[in-house]
Amino acid sequence: MDNYNKDYYAVIMAGGVGSRFWPVSTAAFPKQFHDMTGSGETLLHRTFKRLAHVVPRENILILTNHSYLDLVKEQLPNITTAQIILEPALRNTAPCILLAALKINKQNEKAVMLVVPSDHWIQQQENFIDDIKKSFEAASRENILITLGIKPTAPNTGFGYIKYEKEEGKSFYRVEKFTEKPSLRNAEKFLEEGNYLWNAGIFIWKVSFIIDSFAKYQPEMTGLFEKGIEKLNGPEEEEFIEETYPETQNISVDYAVMEKSDAVRVIPATFDWNDLGTWGALYHELAKDKDENAVISAHLFPMDAKKNLIYTHTPKVVVIDGLEDYIIVDDKDVLMIVPKEKDQEIKEIRSKVMEKFGENLG
Repeated sequence: MDNYNKDYYAVIMAGGVGSRFWPVSTAAFPKQFHDMTGSGETLLHRTFKRLAHVVPRENILILTNHSYLDLVKEQLPNITTAQIILEPALRNTAPCILLAALKINKQNEKAVMLVVPSDHWIQQQENFIDDIKKSFEAASRENILITLGIKPTAPNTGFGYIKYEKEEGKSFYRVEKFTEKPSLRNAEKFLEEGNYLWNAGIFIWKVSFIIDSFAKYQPEMTGLFEKGIEKLNGPEEEEFIEETYPETQNISVDYAVMEKSDAVRVIPATFDWNDLGTWGALYHELAKDKDENAVISAHLFPMDAKKNLIYTHTPKVVVIDGLEDYIIVDDKDVLMIVPKEKDQEIKEIRSKVMEKFGENLG
């Protein structure tokens, strides 16, 4: 632990529902708390372990929803309750990031903070660690808001994009603009132009500078939290957050601050990355058999079955004959068999099923 910088902090955002991974991911038990990859570790646990190579373990905070407190404690038994920040209402990423920054700032005014989602797939750990260290060092030196961008491998319409200014010999680039999820035509154009990156939602900044940036661009939200600044990290914090948090605007940090600030810089990541947004995205990351079937938990007996993803809640024999390019998910209460090309529609399928058969299935 001696070589760790005590001014480095990390915040893992673990409050999402992951509804495109239904029926495994539900509001009561979202995907970040599952072993989605069959590796023996949940996505949250993998993320925590990855960050512990750069940030002191006691400086890693988990931002999550009230209802997931027990899941977090169970999966990360060595963290303290003080390391878990509970959101009493869903308000997107800006309010929870500001709250985390204010709490960290009260502990350490020199802190530099990393924000990462809890459910991303990153395999090249050494590259990830190098990129994060480089970003921490740059954010320590300058008042800049750093985001990590991913070099696009295909014209993906499911991600937001970051357009940056090409400058020779730089490792950090000035961000020109953030772009919403594009049409296929625009995504192809972005790929051709070569100065667009996927927005991975990974941020690094000085805690004092992100607080100043919120004060500048979101004075109302900052004012709400500043009222109870002396209560943060103390016995009255919970009550203050319960009262105040639901009043905050439902807005992402991208809209709230990043798109308004001229201090934003992007570093093109050197690691492989997948946001594991859908079953199809998970399929791409898993090992396949000779028929290109990817299997989690099941013992597959394929008969003329190719390019399928098969997930079973418990190990069981699965016989498949004549299916190609399907997602087959056998969970406790739901069996889902859907063509892979419809993986973006699973969110809607979930809503319709819940409407017909009851909320407890979602």
